[in-house]
Amino acid sequence: MDLNKIGQKIKQLRLRQKKTQQQIADVCGISKSMLSKIENGQTASAVATLSKISEALDVSLSWVLDDKTNEDLVLQKRSNRKSKVGDVHMGYSYELLANRAHSSGIEPTIVHVAPKNMNRRNESYTHSQDEFIFILEGAIYLLYDEENYYMEKGDSAYFQGSKPHLFVPVNDEEAQVLTCFIDQDV
Repeated sequence: MDLNKIGQKIKQLRLRQKKTQQQIADVCGISKSMLSKIENGQTASAVATLSKISEALDVSLSWVLDDKTNEDLVLQKRSNRKSKVGDVHMGYSYELLANRAHSSGIEPTIVHVAPKNMNRRNESYTHSQDEFIFILEGAIYLLYDEENYYMEKGDSAYFQGSKPHLFVPVNDEEAQVLTCFIDQDV
């Protein structure tokens, strides 16, 4: 374990999230001085402490400990990609395409929009990131800021995630939407 690399990752992510050392230290139950030493690679800390720090920064402990997350290339073979996450009856399931969100500010996913006959979702979403979408298969209605836009294979849109939005199925066929969540603060 390279203490300097771990410390740099923690510090970069903390700064990207605009959190102070004191805020993270308070959440973790450690001193600001201890967090500073960890960030500067001056001390080894218990895995339990690193786990608390990773929770405070909303990342997995494996991300903190993984030396490979700062590589220039993240290759994700379809056969190695985790299966869909989510409940089809709630309207969506997801496939994460590349785990780079914490280092690049972009999180590409495929959103599988459940067919109309299975979809029970009718509440809009909001989130802090901007969103780019490209329809890979099928068709959807993009409900955005109380307007309805028909989108089919090959169509794309870019919008503010902070405004209410929802992917609404058009028919009884699943739609696949390439979605990139873009954190503007990076």
